[in-house]
Amino acid sequence: MIKDLWYKNAIIYNLALGTFMDSDGDGVGDFQGLQRRLDYLHGLGVTCIWLGPFQTSPMKDDGYDVADYYSVDPRYGTLGDFVEFSHGCKQRGIRVIIDLVVNHTSDQHPWFQAARKDPNSKYRNWYVWSDKKPPNADEGMVFPGVQKTTWTYDKEARAYYFHRFYEFQPDLNTSHPEVQAELLKIMGFWIELGVSGFRMDAVPFIISTKGADVRKPKEQFDMLRAFREFVQWRCGDAVLLAEANVLPETDMDYFGDDGDRMHMMFNFQVNQNLFYAMAAADTRPLVKALKATKPRPETAQWGLFLRNHDELDLGRLDEEQRERVFDAFGPDPDMQLYHRGIRRRLAPMLHGDRRRLELAYSLLFTLPGTPVLRYGDEIGMGDDLSLPERNCARTPMQWSDEPNGGFTKSDNPTLPVISNDIFGYERINAAHQRRDPDSLMNWTERIIRMRKECPEIGWGDFQVLQTGTQAVLALRYDWRNNAVVVIHNLDDKPHKITLAVGGGGESPRLVNLLTEDHSDPEEDGKHHLVLEAFGYRWYRLGGLDYLLRRSEG
Repeated sequence: MIKDLWYKNAIIYNLALGTFMDSDGDGVGDFQGLQRRLDYLHGLGVTCIWLGPFQTSPMKDDGYDVADYYSVDPRYGTLGDFVEFSHGCKQRGIRVIIDLVVNHTSDQHPWFQAARKDPNSKYRNWYVWSDKKPPNADEGMVFPGVQKTTWTYDKEARAYYFHRFYEFQPDLNTSHPEVQAELLKIMGFWIELGVSGFRMDAVPFIISTKGADVRKPKEQFDMLRAFREFVQWRCGDAVLLAEANVLPETDMDYFGDDGDRMHMMFNFQVNQNLFYAMAAADTRPLVKALKATKPRPETAQWGLFLRNHDELDLGRLDEEQRERVFDAFGPDPDMQLYHRGIRRRLAPMLHGDRRRLELAYSLLFTLPGTPVLRYGDEIGMGDDLSLPERNCARTPMQWSDEPNGGFTKSDNPTLPVISNDIFGYERINAAHQRRDPDSLMNWTERIIRMRKECPEIGWGDFQVLQTGTQAVLALRYDWRNNAVVVIHNLDDKPHKITLAVGGGGESPRLVNLLTEDHSDPEEDGKHHLVLEAFGYRWYRLGGLDYLLRRSEG
């Protein structure tokens, strides 16, 4: 069971291939470069790599406009290079999941080209068309302020086509049986080449009904079960990780009441309320989000993240909360995006404050679910706000203080490497931090190692403990006769708390897993703790003989 549910306690590392390492000097990262950095990721403690799109693409949307699902874009290498990479991961015990971008294709995809040229082509029905521009064409844009419509006229087809995203990304008619069969074939292809699953892009749109006469799209959740049955038939422990920014009351529709749909989903509800909690030192909405997203099948898991390749979407917060987060982390209009989010990386959002960075990552690794770390976050990489939209947070990895951060020997990297006095590669890079025992990178490696030794967080049940202040969050996890307590002070001033941890027949002592600062209960049977500003504690309840006390089921 534990082997089959490896994702319950994984450490997932998200990277963009084109900005990780360039081995051939063309300015674009590639599979050979990534393979040369696998020992770095293995040493960091990564157990799973989530790889952004790398298939053939015109690259108008960072590869999310796929033109051939069965290939590797020549910029990145060949299918042979991919197989060598996946084999290298397997040798190191690292699994690979890849982006599955099947809500839409590139308008350069042969399927769309055939569909627009010939109304009798079988591919015509693989997309969504209308003879007239639908009245709701100016609604439902994913990128408001940048995207003007969801229906665009194609002169060659003499019809309008539907695109939930940019106009160069026509939506597939995912309700069509032939399209669904092709999606399974795509998944089967990459599973045979060594992947352990897929991060499914834009899942609510994939399963929604589409068409000119559709006023209120209906989700076809049975599609998710078909996807899951297929990947588990091909590879018993393959997983589907859904990008689905939905409300908690629909979570079980995506997981399935019997756990027969998505294995994992990103917890956008917790993510947004976490940033509000850090901005306002108010954990109450976060606690509410944790409790609202607690129900899930035993085999299901949340993916927890701080930042990713997209903007920090704050659309689920109310207006007052959203403005509070904007004021704290993205006050300038240039830092905001699509009228709903922040396009910055985490380190500059937190002003490079080491205390706050440690607090944020400690929360990432101790909230209920599986942590997902964005490349470069382990060294505190910054962003380049001069780049358009989301590209500001997609700059090349900073490996050293050599030219272009050691990313490439080319004078023209795919995106400019950050070079400034605060977050530039000259100051922030992996080589410098590897040699500094107190660096953020080495701290991250140690915290990952400790997270692996706390399977209670990934597998166990949690409860929120009362701390007497809205600024301090305390969680207790229980699993197989063992318990872990984690405490975080989100305020910029110290707080003294009184904590009743329960424990039944267990020793009431709290053993600190990160320092020698242990805690014994006082005469009232409670723990009286002082947490410094932005302080955090990881405690094991009882003692370090917990492995001897762990039950088998």
